[in-house]
Amino acid sequence: MARILITSALPYINGIKHLGNLVGSQLPADLFARYMRGRGHEVLFLCATDEHGTPAELAAAKAGQPVAEYCADMHKVQEDIARRFHLSFDHFGRSSSPQNHRLTQHLAGKLAENGLIREVSEEQVYSNADGRFLPDRYIEGTCPNCGYDKARGDQCENCTKQLDPVDLIDPHSAISGSTDLEVRETKHLFLRQSALKDELDKWIDSKADWPILTTSIAKKWLHDGDGLQDRGITRDLDWGIKVKRGAEDWPGMEGKVFYVWFDAPIEYIACAAEWAEAQGLDDSAWERWWRTDKGADEVRYVQFMGKDNVPFHTLSFPATLLGSGEPWKMVDHLKSFNYLNFEGGQFSTSQGRGVFQDQALEILPADYWRWWLLSHAPESNDSEFTWENFQLSVNKDLADVLGNFVSRVTKFCRSKFGEAVPEGSAFGDAETTLIESLTSRIRAYEQHMQDMEVRKSAAELRAIWVAGNEYLQSAAPWAAFKDEPEKAAMQVRLGLNLIRLYAVLSAPFIPDASARMLAAMQTKDAGWPDDVADALETLQPGHDFEVPEVLFAKITDAQREDWQERFSGQRT
Repeated sequence: MARILITSALPYINGIKHLGNLVGSQLPADLFARYMRGRGHEVLFLCATDEHGTPAELAAAKAGQPVAEYCADMHKVQEDIARRFHLSFDHFGRSSSPQNHRLTQHLAGKLAENGLIREVSEEQVYSNADGRFLPDRYIEGTCPNCGYDKARGDQCENCTKQLDPVDLIDPHSAISGSTDLEVRETKHLFLRQSALKDELDKWIDSKADWPILTTSIAKKWLHDGDGLQDRGITRDLDWGIKVKRGAEDWPGMEGKVFYVWFDAPIEYIACAAEWAEAQGLDDSAWERWWRTDKGADEVRYVQFMGKDNVPFHTLSFPATLLGSGEPWKMVDHLKSFNYLNFEGGQFSTSQGRGVFQDQALEILPADYWRWWLLSHAPESNDSEFTWENFQLSVNKDLADVLGNFVSRVTKFCRSKFGEAVPEGSAFGDAETTLIESLTSRIRAYEQHMQDMEVRKSAAELRAIWVAGNEYLQSAAPWAAFKDEPEKAAMQVRLGLNLIRLYAVLSAPFIPDASARMLAAMQTKDAGWPDDVADALETLQPGHDFEVPEVLFAKITDAQREDWQERFSGQRT
């Protein structure tokens, strides 16, 4: 049994996230966590709200709330939505936690001790209308790289290019909209990433199994242009982690906080400390996951995130851990995703464009969304959400293939043999062939899941469902019943066991439907099907079952048209 640490990118606190955020990190991380637990491994799956920086302040101001109060409220909202999407976090923490404050200040102190922090006097944009320095995200303008007219001062979300506010064309304050801006001098701390360039380069080269998307982004930042640059880790903000060297004040840094992109990844570690405290455990409980001198050298650590987060997780956060000189667990595998687009454009939280997670759950249960998003995950390229494709996939895969199989088998059995597993004859050649085919497909499914190949896993799972339907159609127990009732009983017995098998295999993708299938079969998950033949004999003759309600209702044209109209504009 392995120990597997899983983290997904932290969602910003500034409102409810859209479906693109979900499929870019949390949902595939949950898929992997559920699968690994199902295979008997010890898993710690962590996530948290990212609460510091400009997005929190701007969102709180818009909501008319103090920022701390706003963050506390939105954490509850995001935690509730995650629960309703069946995201199986072991802990859903907060980057504003006392644990993250202490750990961030501790690591900053260690970096300073090791000569990896330098103080820089730099020019920063000051808004006369707002009477304050404007951090990067408080400034908007046109991207000099791609021409996107809503680029932020730290990064363009359209082309993902890292920016400085002074790079923007026609910049204005995101607070007041004022263009009365000037550049003034201020002091900040910089992490000397450049001093760790060779060490980071060697470390990334050692990750031969990382997705090409991940390594290509990391290498671009390391080698393009002037190479890896030192990165500012402080900001002029009120809300955030105060700049300290451990527990000591940092002279000259009064009134400043750590940059959100410095403290947010550290929350992965702090979240484990939060989890341990919530469980009533001591520090050894979380240190065995994060400190290699306390047992974390035996842990496999996997991160999930969208491609825009890759530079910070392949360079900046590793630089923090390496530079500290302490025995922190480094990521083993970083699974990154491209973007999910929406009806010919981009999903965007800041622009309110697309289907947001609360809206999705209002119109359909979570499993519908989980299946479509995972089976269309933007792995090798960006993918596109359209209502037509969503309707087609749900109706074909979930309703016609899986749902129809469950309905046909259980209803036929009830009508001919009652609501108990019939005995019938022994398996014949057709059943042996099916078992061989399923064994091959399940082994392929396991490999895809192990390798975190999300779309291939979904395709293989669907093929496993299809195999049952093809067997049922070929065997035709409704025809065999007339002359060979014992054979028909055997075929139905196999079908009922297939439902239980499908429930186990499908649980990582559609956990609610899986639980309903197991409940209908009046059984619990008996473990992973290492031997398919044995798995198909789990429900013995005489075992009671129930005919479940419709597993997946089809999406009608009227519903699709209504949703297309409803979500054609922007969320207000």
